[in-house]
Amino acid sequence: MFAVYADQFSTDDPLSGLVVGERPDPVAPDGWTTVTVRAASLNHHDLWSLRGVGLKQEALPMILGCDAAGLDEDSNEVVVHAVISDPDWAGDETFDPRRSLLSERHQGTFADRVVVPRRNVVPKPSSLSFEEAACLPTAWLTAYRMLFTQGGLRAGDSVLVQGAGGGVATALIVLARAAGLRVLATSRDESKRARALEIGAHEVYESNARLPRKVDAVMETVGRATWSHSIRALRPGGAIVISGTTSGPQLDDAELTRIFFLQLRVIGSTMGTRAELASLVELLDATGTRPLVDRVLPMTDAREGFAAMAEGDVFGKIVFTR
Repeated sequence: MFAVYADQFSTDDPLSGLVVGERPDPVAPDGWTTVTVRAASLNHHDLWSLRGVGLKQEALPMILGCDAAGLDEDSNEVVVHAVISDPDWAGDETFDPRRSLLSERHQGTFADRVVVPRRNVVPKPSSLSFEEAACLPTAWLTAYRMLFTQGGLRAGDSVLVQGAGGGVATALIVLARAAGLRVLATSRDESKRARALEIGAHEVYESNARLPRKVDAVMETVGRATWSHSIRALRPGGAIVISGTTSGPQLDDAELTRIFFLQLRVIGSTMGTRAELASLVELLDATGTRPLVDRVLPMTDAREGFAAMAEGDVFGKIVFTR
């Protein structure tokens, strides 16, 4: 079958290990199902995989891709949940120490077909296109969990989204606005600040700019470059929810004094559960809210999408179609 996969790692030139070609058809073990992929979306995780982060040499060649929407074996339209937990695990699968994402230990979604546990498919409503649904399982699910499960935010609360432009950040802005939150966003790029206003932010600011008011929560995916600003943006008792560190995990100043004196909460968040993905799908179906798609490319042109992400030339999700 057709597939987009990694056959080697390179820190300096990650795209050198990207192959667009053929791989063997997958075989579904007991309890698993085969999904025919109609659309799949690109994540930074896929680019990091080409650098050898989270993917072992002995797992190569590995089909990349965490997200997909398509047809199950009975031709039902479904969304694929990317978190693969141990078969014996019960409860929130993000806490399973043996969990993995598709394309880490199991072949990913950038292919004609992908096999996943039967419990890892969620019905896709007809109101969502395959391209829209394919945006949801990683970036949008991460955003949903950050805002509503870990952040516990409700209509009327205020939230700051750092680093508008990436898949998670744009999802945070759109979902927060749809849920009735007051949304502030930052970006170094003027055009991305303008786009953030278009998709739902109430106010936008340059990165690390002084804000006119304190917020209830900050959604943090950038890390080192914005951490101090995030802490200083919070009201007493506020929360910072962090799901990534795209600018690096090391901090020059963790702002510990401010954290304990103002009784701030620092909350980690990773991906989401199948139940949360189902709730996210229902939210979009009920409200008409839709993922922001930067571009749609045929999967045969996957290299173009990877190059755009590597250059940072995106606002929203890059989607591949079959």
